[in-house]
Amino acid sequence: MKNFQINLFYFVSCLFLFYSCDSNNELSNNLPDDTITENGVHVVIEIPAGTNKKIEVDKYSGKFEADQENGEDRMINFLPYPGNYGYIYNTMMDEQSGGDGDALDVLVIAENLPTGTHLEVIPIAVLFLKDDGEIDTKIIAVPSDQSLQVIDAADFSTFFMKYNAAFQIIEKWFLNYKGVGQMELINWEDEKKAMAEIIKWQVEKTD
Repeated sequence: MKNFQINLFYFVSCLFLFYSCDSNNELSNNLPDDTITENGVHVVIEIPAGTNKKIEVDKYSGKFEADQENGEDRMINFLPYPGNYGYIYNTMMDEQSGGDGDALDVLVIAENLPTGTHLEVIPIAVLFLKDDGEIDTKIIAVPSDQSLQVIDAADFSTFFMKYNAAFQIIEKWFLNYKGVGQMELINWEDEKKAMAEIIKWQVEKTD
């Protein structure tokens, strides 16, 4: 029975990987039309939890590539990412409106998810930071799929009260991953403000 369960686990895992990422490590063409759903919002994972290599999807080719710094793959010179890092699908922080020109960042609290995974998540908080004088917004989320959840929190209050250690770890990580003093904490806000930020930066998908 135990061997059967193990084999079933690997089979399901392989199916998940197959449908989440394509063989060329490119952004899937089967992404949903809408950013916001009845169960949460759609996100795309670029950097798996527990890794240090900075990976981003190219805006033009759709390929996931290592970010380059001085001709070499950029590595985070700190502890590995404490969650799966990516972006809220179909968002763009318009520079004319005070954004940085990129999609809205998200940290998904879950076990390691491969680069290219797209899934529905529940936003539970938003962390506002200042990076080199500019506002840097991080949505904190958990998977909508309960089988992928590792913490039992669907709102900011529960996250802060029940998992305060995780709250502190995430805050300290973002304040130090670029080096001491590089990032400045502005404040945390709840799940309602997180969703308001997503709506604010959502863009209409055109045919």
